[in-house]
Amino acid sequence: MPLTRVSLRRGKPAAYRKTILESLYRAMRETFDVPEGDRFMTISEHDDDDFAYGANYLGIRRSDDLVIIQITVSNTRPVAQKQKLYRRMAELLTESPGLRAEDIFINLVEVLPENWSFGNGEAQYVR
Repeated sequence: MPLTRVSLRRGKPAAYRKTILESLYRAMRETFDVPEGDRFMTISEHDDDDFAYGANYLGIRRSDDLVIIQITVSNTRPVAQKQKLYRRMAELLTESPGLRAEDIFINLVEVLPENWSFGNGEAQYVR
């Protein structure tokens, strides 16, 4: 169950933002065993003063088109699967909407399965 939050600078058209979400969901379905319909995603746009980043951190030359993707997931996947997810997201996002690979920042936050409630005040993953 991924919970995906995307942050970017304000000003991109709705179709661009929608394509980002579609590409991310597709990558998760293809590489991360995410079931159909398990889609919980938001995009937040930020004014210039509210969006700061290291333009050259780790030798990666980022631009103002940087997209920061944070995905909260259960801690159940091996490193190799995470690496496949990162690669597939970069592939799809460079295809559409045309991001540069350098402008794709991905952060996974892993939590225990009992830390999810999908509604009704229940922890559905607790057996």
